[in-house]
Amino acid sequence: MNKSENNNIAFLIFPEFPMACLTSMIEPLRAANEIAGRAQFAWKLVSEDGGRVVSSAGVAFDPDCALSPDIGSDVVFLLSGPSVQPLSQAQTFGCLRHLERHGTILGGISGGVFPLSRAGLMEGYSCSVHWCYEAAFRAEFPQIHAMDDVIVTDRRRYTVSGAAAGFDLALRLIEDQLGEGIAHEVACWFQHPMMRGEGVRQRVPVPAPRQSKANDGLPDLVVRASSLFAQHLDDPISIAQVADTLGVSPRQVERAFKKATGQNPTHYYRSLRMKAARQLVLYSKDSMSQIAAAVGYVSATPLLTHYKAAFGVSPSQDRANINAFRVQGNVPVPST
Repeated sequence: MNKSENNNIAFLIFPEFPMACLTSMIEPLRAANEIAGRAQFAWKLVSEDGGRVVSSAGVAFDPDCALSPDIGSDVVFLLSGPSVQPLSQAQTFGCLRHLERHGTILGGISGGVFPLSRAGLMEGYSCSVHWCYEAAFRAEFPQIHAMDDVIVTDRRRYTVSGAAAGFDLALRLIEDQLGEGIAHEVACWFQHPMMRGEGVRQRVPVPAPRQSKANDGLPDLVVRASSLFAQHLDDPISIAQVADTLGVSPRQVERAFKKATGQNPTHYYRSLRMKAARQLVLYSKDSMSQIAAAVGYVSATPLLTHYKAAFGVSPSQDRANINAFRVQGNVPVPST
């Protein structure tokens, strides 16, 4: 991606477009501007005639302007339901072809690849197609190279499979313009576990077991002790010191934790440190020695033991597992 491009983005929304795909791209760009302290990215909502558009969720959006040849955007992303037809094929598709001839990058988010293809603008290009639309897309456009990768950028065409992939693409735009550090921070703001790149295939979701809520509504003593633990991840504090700070006995702290969490405070504290360690394993390039120091260990040896007990894998295995989602040569978030 060219650093001189992609600053001004238009989102061309058609009826029944998936709202999550729109917000998944705008929100990271907004956050990047806020972190960078400047309006690096600008965006606008566009409809075919400038009129209100209703998303697939029934939420109505009022665009900033109508689609026109002088829209003034570096990139135009199309968002649509797969079966929606334009108000006027001649006018809408003609305008998109004019923009393409004059250097505008065109993209499709999820079902947005359908009108992009119907306009004849994907001929000779590869594109990402969401798995739930794949059969319909291949039937309508057998001549177009449809891929099940989450992101496909082919020259001046950017296509992504869905909302999460749109977030990944936004992170890539941020990294190109503002650097890896800000892209990483944006990913962390939104608890986005990784920035996937090209060559990463879609996965059909499977059900996950329900998470326990046993630790919700903790008593005040446990909340205050937990706050002290969180403040002392890199310089561990003893249970006796916590009790003294809170004006109670160590035995009271132990009883409160056991009753509220099913764990003694030492194990609870260690779990906090392991969660912090895992964030560094997954979100940083730090060595195991650096990660150990960051969570209060004088060497990596006890960290490795406690980490494997907590997560069932070693830190290096955990990092390798998450890197399996990436392709070699990408600049990922988190990095190896």
